[in-house]
Formats: sequence, structure tokens, C-alpha cells
Amino acid sequence: MNRELIVRSSSDAVDFALLKDGKLVELHKEEDNNSFSVGDVFLAKIRKPVTGLNAAFVNVGYEKDAFLHYHDLGPQLSSMLKFIKQARTGKLRDFSLKDFPFEKDIDKNGSINEVIKANQSLLVQIVKEPISTKGPRISSELSIAGRYLVMVPFSDRVSVSQKIESNEEKSRLKRLVTSIKPKGFGVIIRTVAEGKKVAELDKDLQNLLDKWTAMCKTLHRAEHPSKVLVELNRASSILRDVFNDSFTGIHVDDEALYENIKDYVHEIAPQKESIVKHYNAPAPIFEKYGIERQIKTSFGRTATMSKGAYLVIEHTEALHVIDVNSGNRSNKAKNQEDTALEVNMLAASEIARQLRLRDMGGIIVVDFIDMVRGDHRKKLFDHLRDEMKDDRAKHKILPPSKFGLVQITRQRVRPEMNIKTSEENPNGSGQEVEAPIVLIDKINFDLERILKGPNKKKSIVLNIHPFIAAYLTKGTPSIRQKWFLEHKKWVKVQPRDAYTYLEYRFKDKDGKTLK
Repeated sequence: MNRELIVRSSSDAVDFALLKDGKLVELHKEEDNNSFSVGDVFLAKIRKPVTGLNAAFVNVGYEKDAFLHYHDLGPQLSSMLKFIKQARTGKLRDFSLKDFPFEKDIDKNGSINEVIKANQSLLVQIVKEPISTKGPRISSELSIAGRYLVMVPFSDRVSVSQKIESNEEKSRLKRLVTSIKPKGFGVIIRTVAEGKKVAELDKDLQNLLDKWTAMCKTLHRAEHPSKVLVELNRASSILRDVFNDSFTGIHVDDEALYENIKDYVHEIAPQKESIVKHYNAPAPIFEKYGIERQIKTSFGRTATMSKGAYLVIEHTEALHVIDVNSGNRSNKAKNQEDTALEVNMLAASEIARQLRLRDMGGIIVVDFIDMVRGDHRKKLFDHLRDEMKDDRAKHKILPPSKFGLVQITRQRVRPEMNIKTSEENPNGSGQEVEAPIVLIDKINFDLERILKGPNKKKSIVLNIHPFIAAYLTKGTPSIRQKWFLEHKKWVKVQPRDAYTYLEYRFKDKDGKTLK
């Protein structure tokens, strides 16, 4: 399995495309004006506690106050408040916490107005970016993420990722981290720490301690509100979270960004530094790796799959609904049940990809094609779970209901990636049409359908606008020549001046339209 990260830089944003065997599985955009990224830590001021909600509204500098629930305060809130007060007044110079006197943990079922009050200073971390009409969601239980470890100040607990299956490896890691963990800090051991030696873990932990110390040194002069700890830029955070030995290439079209990424890879995986390449060819980098075409075909209301099957994706404020359609798919299955299983298995793989690609979160309801057999429903459920194993967002999948519905909840921490794929109609009608770049894909689908149907032995003539006709027939090998090599059938391309740009029809030699 090949994994490649393609990085495109422009004047106001950087786009990151993660490819798995050439197929686009994640797309991220880092904009210069994004001041509230997940993981950023702010020195904020409590606006007012609201007893009825058992929460407080906090001023972090966003147009709407951030929401802080009692359960997001963290049990060590009293110790943190004491620490902030001493750091702000200059009474505290040692930020290691080894000699810091901790306060008693707050009651887990307590009331918000018993522990915080208006105008109080508090360190908070962004856990969910502003979405729609809502301000950011925050937590005062801080966590600073590294490559292998996550450090939790004012805690003493060591925990291990549940994705590490070996109990022996869990015990080994927990024993190692406990031996090197500084007093006053808890540690969460990440999945990628599996098999790592103590020296690598200790280096990661020291980097996190340096971050913590640097943040604390800014507290005495920081204004309210202000960002005191910046999460890694999106390139580094993506590499930190998804980078592994299966990566075969990281291609960057900006020289300065290339140097930054190369330095970061050298730090976390020196043996992989050579896979970072500076792309400086004339063709845009997203076109070179086929990403633009995949974006046009993957976003929008419908998402096509092979052999004519497709998904219809609808969004509301409350949830997302995905409908699975077999379309004009034809196969060698003997009955409808086998066809339904085949299409559903294909759809499950595409749905797992779509959730990551669009970063869809909240409640997702999938209407699969009905299947009668219980073993088929279980096979579909297991396949969907396997396909979503690589998804870094927390998620839960319920088994298919009697109606064929599958409910998924997926963590939503930032706005959904939403890309407009429709374009202005080139015929000048003022309406919008599906992106012309997908026209060839539609022609391919229709041609395959005809060649598998009752008209497969007839002569095939494609009537189409002269511009598109030229695109299909020019060059070596042309698209028409590729059709011949694949299907062993010659397609006559007939330019029609009367046709609009996106209009086409398949006909036989007598001019009868082929369905």
C-alpha cells in the first residue's frame, strides 16, 4: 500500500491531499485567517457561569463566546487556577510542577458556580472549531500532543491507546513511560508508540515539556484573551498523526514549506527524509497527481462508484443522509440478494472514504440496499468497520437495522470540507451544471453499459459537440483508441455542430439512439 502526501501552497492557504494507492482519502486546507484550530491553548477570561446549563461562556477572542461545560473543566481545575494566578503574578518561576502543591480535585458531579466565577483567568484548549452559528468548544483539561505521547499537565495517570492489541506491549510501554514521566504530568501513550524504545519516547516527552515551559513563560505578560500555545501547523500535525513506514512520497510545490517539512520528517523519521520532494514542474501539482479530477468527482450531491453505482449525499443542520443506489450496474450475480451485497460492499468502502474526505461529523444515516439474509448484513457491517479503521476521528457504527439503515456517529471538531463542484453552464444559459471535467467519466459509464447490454453487437456512433469530439480522437493513444484496446470495439465519433458543449448521444449506424 502506497501513501503519498501532496502539498499545494498559494498566497492565502495551503492544501494537503492524502493519497492511498493513488486515491484521494483526505483533503485539508490551512488558511492564514484560521485563529481557532483544534489544539490551540488560550489564556481566556470567564464571561459568566450559567447554573442552568452547568457551563460557562468564555471570551477567547471569537465573535461568539466559547462554551465550557462543567465536565470539560478537568478534575484538577483548582490546581490549575492556583498555578495560573502564581505564574501571572511572577511568584512562580519553576514550571516543572515537581514541587508545586496540588489542590484537591473538584467534585465530578458539582456545580459550575462552585468552582469558577466571572472575570477569572483560565487556560483553555480548543477541542472543536467554530461550526455554523456556534462558537468554539473548549476544555480546561489541557493535553499537549507529540509524535508518540500526549502530555496532560496536573495529572499523574499513565494510559495506553486501546488500538494497541498486545497486553504485553501495553505493559512494556506503561512501565517505560512511568519510569521517565515527570511528576505532576499524566501521559497518554499513542498507537504509533508501539515497538518504540525508551530513548525515542523520552525525546518526545522532553519536547512536550519544552513546549509547556515556553508557554508558561508567556503567561505573566499575556493579555486577555490571547493564544499562548499554537498547535503544529497543519502539515506537521498531519505528518505527526498519519505518518508511518508505508509513506512512499511527500511532494511539496513551495520551497520554504518543503524545507520545513523535510526538517520535521528528519526529526521524527530520519530514514524517510529522502521521500520528501520539491515539485517544480510546469503543470500544477494537483493536476499532476490527478487530484483536481478526483475532487470534482468526489464532492457534490452525488458520488459515483464503479459500474454505474452511486451515492446520494444530503446534508442538514442535524445530520447527514447517504443513499446507496445500484444505478445501471450489471453483473453476473444470479439473484437480487447477491447484487445488493456486492453494491453495498462497494458502497461501504466509498462511504468510509467520503467521511474522511469531507470530514463529515455528527450523525450519519446510511440507507443501504435492502438485504434479506442476516449473514449478508453482518458481512456488510464487519466490512464497514474494517474500512473505517484508518479513520482518526472517533466514531461508532451500529449494525444494520431491519430497514437496511446503518447509523454512524463521527467526531466533529472542525467545519465539514465543502467544495463546490458545479460550474457555470458553458452554453450561456445562466444555470449551473455538473463540472465538465466529469463528462468523460459519464461517457465511459454509458459506453460500458451499452457494451454489456442487448445492443453490444451493434455498431456504435457517438454524436457529440466538435470540441469534445476532438478531445476524444486526437493524440496517441487517444481516448477512443483506449476504448478499442479495452473493449475490442471501435466507436465512431461523429461531431455535431447543433449539440451544446455537454450534450452527447450514443446511436447505431441507422441513427437510432442506444439506451
